[in-house]
Parts: sequence; C-alpha cells; structure tokens
Amino acid sequence: MELTDAFWWFVLIGLGAQLIDGALGMAFGLVASSILLGMGLPPAAVSASVHTAEIFTTGASGVSHLAFGNVDRRLFLRLALPGMVGGVIGAWLLTRLPGDAIRPFVYAYLLVLAVLILLRAAGRAKPPREVKRVPLLGFVAGLLDASGGGGWGPMATSTLLARGGLARTTIGTVNASEFLVTLAISLMFFLSMGLDHLETVLGLLVGGMVAAPLSAVLVRHVRERWVLGAVGVLVAAISGYNIVRAGLTMF
Repeated sequence: MELTDAFWWFVLIGLGAQLIDGALGMAFGLVASSILLGMGLPPAAVSASVHTAEIFTTGASGVSHLAFGNVDRRLFLRLALPGMVGGVIGAWLLTRLPGDAIRPFVYAYLLVLAVLILLRAAGRAKPPREVKRVPLLGFVAGLLDASGGGGWGPMATSTLLARGGLARTTIGTVNASEFLVTLAISLMFFLSMGLDHLETVLGLLVGGMVAAPLSAVLVRHVRERWVLGAVGVLVAAISGYNIVRAGLTMF
C-alpha cells in the first residue's frame, strides 16, 4: 500500500481524537467521523474505518487505564457484553437502513445529560448512589455507536457520570469496554462490506496508539470537577451543534 500526503492528516486526526477520548471517556468516533465525513468519505466507509482503527486504540487505552487502576471490572462486564450485541445489530442496520431519523432525539438526550453533568461539576446536583440498568445502557450505546460512527463514549460516559459514577473509573471502564464493542462492530462491518480505505485506518491507528498512554495519565491526575466540566461542555457542544444542523436540514 502506497501512502499519500493525506496519511499524516489521518495520524493527526487519530492523535487528537484519542487524546480527547482517553482523557474524557468519549469523542474518538465523533471527532474522527466528523472530520472524515467532511473530507468526503462515505458514511459506511467512515464508520468501518474508524471502528477498525479503534480496535487497536481502544485496546491500548484499555490496557493503560487498567494499569493505572482506572477500571471497575464488574461494571466492565455489565457494560461490554450487551454493548457488543447492540454494536453488531447497529453495524448490520447501517449497511441496510438510513439511521438519520433518530439522531436528533439521541442528541437531545445527550444535551440533557450534559446539563446534569455541569450541575454536578458545580456542586448543584447530588447524584444517586448506584447506576441502574447498566446492561440496557450498554446495548443502546453499542447500537448508536455502530449506526452513527460514534456514540459509545458520549452515551455511556455521560449517563454514568450524570447518575453518580466516579469520573476516573467511569472513564477508564468505558474506554476498556469499548475495545470489545469495537471488535464486534468491526467484524460485522468486515463480513458485510469488506475493508477499504486502509490508509485511513493506518493513520488513525498510529495517532491513536501514541495518544492512548498519555490520556490515561491525564485522567488519573486531573481533578474530578475539571473532568466533569470538560465532559459536560464537550457533550453540550456536540449535541447542540447536531440538533441545530438537523433542524436546518429539515427546513
């Protein structure tokens, strides 16, 4: 495979996306997919490329978080296994059905979660002691992640943080469980449509692998209130932008 000048742009995209994702528990898929779609790649190919690269970036990130003690192993299993089932179904649907209709509702939900997270960061909201229905959350997050090219982190991390999860272990566990979910999604894409855009995959992979250990160190040493604030602002910005874009498209 002959690499072009675009390869180094893909490396930078992977580096930046994984640095954000590993430190905040979300946004690799959203950041990478948004930029790649803007570069003109088709949606199914973008989702397949991003998830293939994420097999390696989430693996490296998960190992890093595990090494630094950021993973809740019980939560990991309750989140990852249903997420794999939802991811396989979402990947199958993306190759057959348009998934744009439901996205405004998903982003509206995320916007509500962002407000709750920002209130918690400001000390204005007291979260419950235990997060319930984790398997259902994993299934829905996996489904949306595969069908939208990103969504596992925003859905899983935002919900768990809004419901009282500790920032360090929530982000570490979501990142670690994403490896299994991404592996299941990528295998489904490969069986359904093969694998193209290897240069894109390789660039995202190289950049993401470099950033994974750095982000695991960041989340361990940054104050929880700062992490919550950053997550809340990021989710609010992403969801608000997409709600406005969906409204402009309709009219």
